[in-house]
Amino acid sequence: MIEVKNLVKKYGAHLAVDHLNFTVDTGQIYGFLGPNGAGKSTTMNIMTGYLGATEGEVLINGHNILEEPEAAKKCIGYLPEMPPLYTDMKVNEYLRFVAELKKIPKPERQEQIEKVMLMVKIMDVQDRLIKNLSKGYKQRVGLAQAILGFPEIIILDEPTVGLDPKQIIEIRELIRELAKEHTVILSSHILAEIQEVCDYIMIISKGKLVASDTPENLEKLLTNQQTVEILAKGNEDTVRKVIGTIGNVQKASVEHGKEEGTVKASLFPKDGKDIRETVFMAFAQEGCPLLMLYHSRTTLEDVFLELTQGSTPAAAKAMKDGEKKGRMVKRRKKNAQEEAEENELTEMDEEPEENAVPTSEDEKEDLENDSNL
Repeated sequence: MIEVKNLVKKYGAHLAVDHLNFTVDTGQIYGFLGPNGAGKSTTMNIMTGYLGATEGEVLINGHNILEEPEAAKKCIGYLPEMPPLYTDMKVNEYLRFVAELKKIPKPERQEQIEKVMLMVKIMDVQDRLIKNLSKGYKQRVGLAQAILGFPEIIILDEPTVGLDPKQIIEIRELIRELAKEHTVILSSHILAEIQEVCDYIMIISKGKLVASDTPENLEKLLTNQQTVEILAKGNEDTVRKVIGTIGNVQKASVEHGKEEGTVKASLFPKDGKDIRETVFMAFAQEGCPLLMLYHSRTTLEDVFLELTQGSTPAAAKAMKDGEKKGRMVKRRKKNAQEEAEENELTEMDEEPEENAVPTSEDEKEDLENDSNL
């Protein structure tokens, strides 16, 4: 559906997008995450043809967005972070104008416009000037223009900005409905929204893709940071003794609890194993009551911060994997080039040369016989 290959975008000396590679498949909702300045909006603008790339290419259904912009753009509906609205137009006038720009057949225009207005719930403001609408309604009009024509790919940059909680829920439901027949790429700073709506998440940092997987698999990246928090009634020595009998614990921290006669401990399981039942049984057998047992799980927010801070082990590993993949691609290209050069040299060696110097005794003897003749 969408292929981004070795994409680079430079603004002078600033590298906004750094050799970005990813693929978007049909019929899923993709979340595009990254801190401010990571290159998300730049990448989206290149994917939709608003910006040119310094290097690389973007293929939309096999069409290069830079070489075949008209064919590629027919497949895309785009809502930028700032919706492209003509505020002196009425809502229905603006959507008719967009329908003409998208070359929707005239007999189908009014039907599609009404269908889209019903989907985003702006039928009651269709005769009002856009400049007189609230920010939330303006955002809905921008979403309507992206959906109009029902393109195969819909790219939404911060689609719920300015909406109230009820409207946000409605837009999320709309995105899910769209995903039944369209591929949706959603950029947002609201991590809970991405986690709830998206099937697949891509995280970009400093212009590079540092993670690309399902929300569930991304959370597993930090399994070693999961902890089991306990509050036990007893003394510190007893709690330490019980913890020593529990398997699959790589380390533990123990301290006095706020209540007198209690001890608080944090247990770090090996390989993210669930040790709650083992912990409970161990303290029960020792006759040391547990007042609290809590398993803290890694959230998408934890993963996002870990991968985008750049200096953490998970981020370093992700960046290293990306660089390794890039080196492998370059190595393959280099090997292919060297192999082609070797083949060319071999073919040249096989061609007879008129003035070749004989190297073997047989060749010298043949040459002498030829000269005597």
